[in-house]
Amino acid sequence: MVMTDPIADLLTRIRNATRMGHKKLVIGHSKFKEAFVKLLVDEGYLAEYAVEKNQHKDLVIGLKYTADGKAVIQGIQRVSKPGLRIYSRRDKIPYIMSGLGIAVVSTSKGLLTDNDARRSGLGGELICRVW
Repeated sequence: MVMTDPIADLLTRIRNATRMGHKKLVIGHSKFKEAFVKLLVDEGYLAEYAVEKNQHKDLVIGLKYTADGKAVIQGIQRVSKPGLRIYSRRDKIPYIMSGLGIAVVSTSKGLLTDNDARRSGLGGELICRVW
């Protein structure tokens, strides 16, 4: 089966797993997915991740919840899609929930959060919003 948008699939799997209260999520590995998940772990939205090598590589993601059982990721939304790419200059990168959330930006220096992209003076493709 050919997947046209693996990023949207990743976001949907994270969204569905957190709504169902799962502790971990296993998905197929790619360098982009690993960089994206690493960024979310560094920002505190996910607990951990690991790469497992079986017959093929898998990415095992540990989901994070608060003390009262609510998911740390309250919302995750794709911005740029294969049919309509959304790019933003460094001074036009949007603030998500007045700075309480993050926008993931694909830049020439790799995946960065909106704050890191502004600080570095880089624009790029707006991948998604997380809050």
